[in-house]
Amino acid sequence: MHDVAKSTTVGPPPRKKRRWLRFTIYALIVVLAIAGLMFLKLATLVFAIVLLTAGAILFGLIAFGRFRSKRTTAGAVFAVLALFCLLGDLKSLQFLSMIAAGKKMVPPPTTVASAQVQEEEWRPIFSSVGTISAVQGATVSAELAGTVAEVRFENGGVAKQGDVLVRLDASSEEAQLKSAQADLELARSDLARARDLAARNVVSKAELDAAESKFKQKEGVVNNMRAMISKKEVLAPFDGQLGIRQVNVGQMVTAGQQVVSLQALDPLYVDFALPQQDLPKLAQGLEVRVHTDVVAGREFAGKLTALNSSVDPVTRNVTLQATIENKDHVLRPGMFARVEVILPEKQKTLVVPGTAVSYAPFGDSVFVIEKKKDEKTGQESQTIRQQFVKIGEARGDFVAITDGLKGNETIVSTGVFKLRNGMAVTINNELAPKPQLNPKPADT
Repeated sequence: MHDVAKSTTVGPPPRKKRRWLRFTIYALIVVLAIAGLMFLKLATLVFAIVLLTAGAILFGLIAFGRFRSKRTTAGAVFAVLALFCLLGDLKSLQFLSMIAAGKKMVPPPTTVASAQVQEEEWRPIFSSVGTISAVQGATVSAELAGTVAEVRFENGGVAKQGDVLVRLDASSEEAQLKSAQADLELARSDLARARDLAARNVVSKAELDAAESKFKQKEGVVNNMRAMISKKEVLAPFDGQLGIRQVNVGQMVTAGQQVVSLQALDPLYVDFALPQQDLPKLAQGLEVRVHTDVVAGREFAGKLTALNSSVDPVTRNVTLQATIENKDHVLRPGMFARVEVILPEKQKTLVVPGTAVSYAPFGDSVFVIEKKKDEKTGQESQTIRQQFVKIGEARGDFVAITDGLKGNETIVSTGVFKLRNGMAVTINNELAPKPQLNPKPADT
């Protein structure tokens, strides 16, 4: 009998075991990925790292199996996929480390200038714009027509009341005056004789009355001629400063023609207007301050001297008039002026520098500096808190705060545009400009 030879070929069972091993690994990777997503609630970047890691392992195992079974093309494809997953995994790890470092990094505190919220007593002020006018001002004109014979003033000079400014040719009137004076002397002689004869009852009462009437008539003619001659001279009606002459010697002028402007420059009026709701608080004698761009930085003090008796029905404003001193004549009628009427009572007001306010359409705000203690380290640091406020009137470098702040609070005074709520700050007031109620900047 022949013995049956036993086969030494490796059978299928080992291959079946490898399949179950790969399936177990794939299933484990999928389970881990789903668990990381559903139960651990990992961030998107962490989940991407898990998936890329799982993909790299999965594609690597598949590529290894394909190369082992001598299917090199498929193995190369899965090897490339595994390589891409590995590179993506490394890049995601870099991003994750950068994010972690960014969370740990704390920006250095921002250097700011600070100021205290001050409580001051401000007197209410009504502000307006007005026009300066002369207390006495006129354009001197010729009363009669004639030819200019003489101009007795210099342009821009000073005139006293009664000074002759311009003299017109009056030769014709003077000749007529001499004739009228001669007739007057004759009438005076006739009247004297008539009175003498009437005393002796030589002439009648009617003849005496006629002589007296003739004398008075001739006297009136003489007075009229003298008045006409005096009107040929243009006189200064009051003391003041002259302007530029508008006539010349030899020029023929008509009745009413302007000769020169004459203005009294001390004191001066300031005409301005305020809304009708301010009228109950206004009264004569209130203090008035006037500023003009002509004399920058100078303040002219005065008093409220007149209130109009009616309100303008179009603008609903009441016209006011103040009187100010102008001893050095730097102000001239017609100038523009800024006027402030100061009320006598005082009000307590919270004020801050104008540079501390961050103006925005949704609301004005300031940044309050507060001390905050770190719960982990226990160290105190200075942080800022954005506080919305209501703004009142502005005076100089300060603005009034009507709501939102308390006295003695510390706020950021400059550079508020670069700040945000909760930032850490350090205070340095060495280079900060000092706000002033009446700033006087130097000319540049």
